[in-house]
Amino acid sequence: MSSFKQLVLAVALFGVGGLAVAQVASKFPGVGRDATSKEVQAWDIDVRPDFKGLPVGAGSVAKGQEVWEGKCASCHGIFGDSNEVFSPIVGGTTADDIKTGHAAKLKDPTGGRTTLMKVATVSTLWDYINRAMPWTQPKSLTTEEVYAVTAFMLNLGGVVPDNFTLSDKNMAEVQGRMPNRNGMTTQHAMWPGKEFGGTSKADTRNTACMKDCVIEPKVASILPDYARNQHGNLAEQNRLVGPQRGADTTRPEAPTMAGSKVTAAATPALKAPVAVAAGPIATAVPAPAAATGASDGKLALALAQKNACVACHAMDAKLLGPSFSAIAKKHAGKVDYLAGKIKGGGAGVWGAIPMPAQSLSESEAKTIAAWLAAGAGK
Repeated sequence: MSSFKQLVLAVALFGVGGLAVAQVASKFPGVGRDATSKEVQAWDIDVRPDFKGLPVGAGSVAKGQEVWEGKCASCHGIFGDSNEVFSPIVGGTTADDIKTGHAAKLKDPTGGRTTLMKVATVSTLWDYINRAMPWTQPKSLTTEEVYAVTAFMLNLGGVVPDNFTLSDKNMAEVQGRMPNRNGMTTQHAMWPGKEFGGTSKADTRNTACMKDCVIEPKVASILPDYARNQHGNLAEQNRLVGPQRGADTTRPEAPTMAGSKVTAAATPALKAPVAVAAGPIATAVPAPAAATGASDGKLALALAQKNACVACHAMDAKLLGPSFSAIAKKHAGKVDYLAGKIKGGGAGVWGAIPMPAQSLSESEAKTIAAWLAAGAGK
């Protein structure tokens, strides 16, 4: 290549490179805009262990109990000890744990784990409740409600007294009473720098095991097919969410079992329950029509969404509780009975999972009850 051609090529490449830099550095007209301070603030809601980001506010244990029973107990139990849906939040901690800051029961390899046994910082509870709860309406709790629910959980665990009010002013004091506050270490350097007391050297210099390594496991025993369903279908006895899944013991085991002749095609997967999509919750719901004895399906479903009924009940499939259609079939025409159950809650009619008392109004309960009693039509 001649020197002239090389010069022309170099100039052309420089020009293209300069144009690319200019495009990256400049804004594209008509595409996007800078986020406003309010928009940034709406997303910048995380609360750190040093309490940076914690909003000003307060909430009492008594208020927290009210919010808990209306919006939390259906999944976590009246006393935070539910093991039907999620792992228990409360339990396993003692007064000695609060003194030492170490949850002693965590060392028990056979014991279960609760949230208060594991969590080290109260800010973790506050932050998660604020961002993710309730399950069906995340970020819908007010600042006071988040403080209150956190206070109620801590009260259930014996961390704060019954008449306590948690606030941004005393949260650091409460942190000093967390049962497992000294159970977390930062020496693994998962966080960069030394901001939270960790080291700046990451733990990446471990040596792989090259001797006495675990060999391929062998199955020492199997459960014969005739005994698989002796205690009922395990798939219906385990949590519907979370990592634990029960085997469908009404069907033969998959072909991984030694000697099994069952093919994958002969063992279809269980159908997952189809939930009613929660969707956006309307800010205003029309006045209930139960007083006239009529119940509009759309109005009843809107009220069911507004009051978080769809968190546990689907239209035609069993979730945590029975489907709306199953309730309608079993209790056709029983408006007063259904309204009473909706308001007062209960357990044992449809299984072991309890339904807590609901905080909706009498007229709303009547509207939903009348819809169910009339067949739960869409």
